Amino acid sequence: MAERGAVLRNQAEALAAPLPPLLVEAERVAATVVQGTHGRRRTGPGENFWQFRRYQPGDAATAIDWRQSAKSDPLYVRETEWAAAQSVWLWVDPSPSMRWRSRSDLPEKYGRGALLALALATLLTRGGERVGLLDQAMAPAPGRAALLRLALALEAAKPEAALPELGLPRHSHVVLFSDFLSPLESLDGMLRHLAGGGVHGHLLQLLDPAEETLPYQGRLRFAGLEGEGELLVPGVESLRGAYAERLASHRAGLAAIARALGWSFATHRTDAPARTTLISLHALLSGG
Repeated sequence: MAERGAVLRNQAEALAAPLPPLLVEAERVAATVVQGTHGRRRTGPGENFWQFRRYQPGDAATAIDWRQSAKSDPLYVRETEWAAAQSVWLWVDPSPSMRWRSRSDLPEKYGRGALLALALATLLTRGGERVGLLDQAMAPAPGRAALLRLALALEAAKPEAALPELGLPRHSHVVLFSDFLSPLESLDGMLRHLAGGGVHGHLLQLLDPAEETLPYQGRLRFAGLEGEGELLVPGVESLRGAYAERLASHRAGLAAIARALGWSFATHRTDAPARTTLISLHALLSGG
């Protein structure tokens, strides 16, 4: 029995070995989320039964379910569930500022964003949706093959790309994972361009806990990760209040931009559980 178990374990490890570690972790996180059918629970063209309702003038006679109607006096119409798959485009900001963490026991912002994006894609593909990266080479596709391509692309992303300026199909959904620390004016222009044509969007701001609390003390030199230069601060703690106000103002501006576009805006700290944010994102895309 022990030998058989060892053989089975070795076979399982060999089977999982080719999978990107990011995909393995994303599926583990996705498995912790209670998964129902993704946001298509409404009447429309499809094959799955949705509900019975009473016959109304104007309904086609072919829509009447005679077996159900025979159980009582009223006539009943059989409705099916809307089954059109939607396209969901994902983008995880790969810029240098996203490759930072304040402590070795925390994930980089990019790593947490990639994990959340892939876990979300896992849930969406289970619901029949198409997912892809916001890149010309990664058009949305269904199924596990799409997840594998997505994981490989996220793991291979270079820390230099900017938000692609693509014209997306009408009624598409896009989920953007970034620290969104660029000036609000430039972010507003990029997002308005992306939202043109009726695209539904969701913004998730990812920050390291040190970026929220500025916990440092004394003399400190800050080095910009994207060519901003260096700044020597003799007493960091004296800036904490002004820094908190500046961050709150920036976030309020991001929320206002999203609201003007009819999009959602949420935040996530890299020291917080990924599961909670994943549930919220999935609910947004499900219309829940």
